[in-house]
Amino acid sequence: MKRILIPTDFSHNAWNAIEYTLAFFGKKPVHIYLYHISYSGRVNDGDDLYTSGVSIIDKAAKTKLKQLSDLRRKIETLYPRTKAVIDVRVVNSLFIEGIKSAVEELNIDLIVMGTKGASGLKEVTIGSHTGAVITRVKCPVLVIPERAIFENPKNIVLPTDFNMIYKQRIFDTLFDVSDAHDSSIKVLRVANNEYPLNAEQEKNRNFLRDILDKRSFSFHCIKSPRLEEGLQSFIDLMDVQIIAMVAKNLNFFQRLLFKPTVAKISYHTEIPFLVLHE
Repeated sequence: MKRILIPTDFSHNAWNAIEYTLAFFGKKPVHIYLYHISYSGRVNDGDDLYTSGVSIIDKAAKTKLKQLSDLRRKIETLYPRTKAVIDVRVVNSLFIEGIKSAVEELNIDLIVMGTKGASGLKEVTIGSHTGAVITRVKCPVLVIPERAIFENPKNIVLPTDFNMIYKQRIFDTLFDVSDAHDSSIKVLRVANNEYPLNAEQEKNRNFLRDILDKRSFSFHCIKSPRLEEGLQSFIDLMDVQIIAMVAKNLNFFQRLLFKPTVAKISYHTEIPFLVLHE
């Protein structure tokens, strides 16, 4: 049974993450932990507290626990056929430390977090908690943007420049998702020049081909001066429901998740990101 951690502050984005999770796993038995992490420190004015996945302690822990229990009853009422086992917990901790402890203590397989899109994620360099979870917690993360509505993931895109070799754990997570929904994996290279792949890139590309051999997959290349615009074009063309990325590739994350400010780029508010860890 998969063990899922969902940090929540009872906001709309948090509820959207819960609904997406329930739809994503359908009638499969999963163990969901609804986690509220309270923090007694200071937060700068204007910070997005759900993006940070943290809320200032403004009520007693018992009150928060009651809110979580009410949330569990809401889920059971709205989703009577779910086979999810739901536990609720309130923890007083710094956010990342609390998440790391939960992942280790509860043997978590997947973290699900709701966000307000790229503007809510902010940049890794300024300490976004969602960005910190992606880069500092060694656990797969499913990031659910504010406007994401569950669709059966027929197509999963894996953007890559073929500059890194992927380890088996990455594919274990990716295949868990693709096998559960009979998804096709689309390996995408966005090229901004005419240069062919070098020897190392060819080696990594062949490795990917071999490891994907017995599944539905395809390789694609789009020529575009901007990575995020190339990805958006591919999503629109190929009807993509999930973007899968490797957490180790920080350059891709910063460009795809934290930089897309062009008006025609919308994937960051609509398409979930599956963050894979080695």
